[in-house]
Amino acid sequence: MDANALVTGPRTLPAEAGAARPAVTELRLSAYRRHRGAALPLGPMTLFTGVSGSGKSSALEAYEALALLGAGHVLETAFPQAAECVPEGARPDRQGRRGFRIGCTVDGPAGPVRLDLAVEAVPRLRVVGERLTSGGRTLLATALRDPGRAEVEAAWHTSGADGVTRGRLPGDRLGTALLPLHVAGRTQAQLRVLAAAEQVVLALRSVFACDPRPHRMREPVAAGPGRLRRGCDNLAEVLHRTRSECGKRHARLAAAARAGCAGPVTDLCVEELRDGTVRALLARGGGRPGTPLGRLGEGELRYLALALVLLTGPGVLSVDQVAEVPAAYQSLTVLADGFDRCLDPAQARELVGLAAEMCARGHIRLVGAVSDPSCARGTEGVSVVDLMP
Repeated sequence: MDANALVTGPRTLPAEAGAARPAVTELRLSAYRRHRGAALPLGPMTLFTGVSGSGKSSALEAYEALALLGAGHVLETAFPQAAECVPEGARPDRQGRRGFRIGCTVDGPAGPVRLDLAVEAVPRLRVVGERLTSGGRTLLATALRDPGRAEVEAAWHTSGADGVTRGRLPGDRLGTALLPLHVAGRTQAQLRVLAAAEQVVLALRSVFACDPRPHRMREPVAAGPGRLRRGCDNLAEVLHRTRSECGKRHARLAAAARAGCAGPVTDLCVEELRDGTVRALLARGGGRPGTPLGRLGEGELRYLALALVLLTGPGVLSVDQVAEVPAAYQSLTVLADGFDRCLDPAQARELVGLAAEMCARGHIRLVGAVSDPSCARGTEGVSVVDLMP
C-alpha cells in the first residue's frame, strides 16, 4: 500500500475461488498524475478523502479509464488529456518518451487477478506494456518492441512445448479485453487465461461514473424510456419510469427525499406538461402545491440525483453491462467524485447510510470522494482511504 494513504474501516479480503461476482479490490497508481507507488484498497463502499490536491479526483479518473478500456474503448477515449496524466517531473527515456502506469486487482471465481498497464503519452499515445497475472503466473505480457509499428508484441500462457503463444495486438487498446478473440479455450491453460481475462473485463465494464449537474436538472425534459445520464440532467424522465416500474424502490426514494429535503415531503411526483415534456416535483401533502425540482437548491438536487442512482440499476442507469452474463454474477460500480459536494452534514450522513445499505446487498459497489470524512463515521461497511499530499 502507498505510504501516503491511510485506511480506516473494514478491509476487503481476497475472494476465494467460487466467489460469484468479480470485483475490483485494489487500484494501483504506480505513476499517475501526483500518485507514485499508490495501492488503494477498495471494498464494497470506499470513500477517498484528503486535502485539495491529494489526488482524490485523479484516482477516480484512473478507475474510469480502466473501465473504458475494459469495455473495448481506445486509449484516446479513456485518456483524452493523456499528457496531463504523466507525473510532474517525470524524465523522458532515451527516445524522449514519457508516460504513466496504472493497474488493478480483480477478485472473483478465478482468484485474485492483477492487471498492470504502462502507457506512453508523449510523443504518441499508445500501450507500451501490459501484464495479466494470477497465482504468481504471467498469463499475458505485451511489449512495444518496434516504435515504428502500431502493434505490440504479445505472449499469452497456453499449452505446448514452449508454454506460450505469441502474436500481435493493437497498441491503442487493452490486450486483456481482446484475449477472448485470440484464445481458443481448448486446453486447461487456455481456459485459465480466458477465465482471468473475462473476470477482469466483467468487473471493469459495469461502471457508472456519476456527476450530477444541478443547473442542468432544473428544466422539464422530454418523456421517454431513456437511461439516466452521467450528469443526471434527465432526472425527471427517469423518475417518470421508476415511479411506474418499481413501486418499492420509488417509495424508498421518497423516504430519502423526506430525510434530505427541506419542508414536508410526501412523495416524488412527475407532472406531464402541455408541450409533452415532464418535470419532477416534491409533493408536500395537506393540500399544498408540489414544489418543482427546479426550485430546489443545488445540495437538494445533488442529493436526490445520487439517491436515485443508488436505488436503481443497469436497466435505468446508462451503463455497459455484459449482456450474456446473468445479473447474479455482475455488480454495478458507481464512481462519484464530490460525493458530499453541496450537501449539509445531515444530507451527507443520510446519503452515506443509503449507499452503505445498498452496497451491503452485493449488487452495487461505490467508490467516491468526500471532502469531510465525518459523514461516514459510525456507518458499518464503509472504508475510508485518506490520501495524503
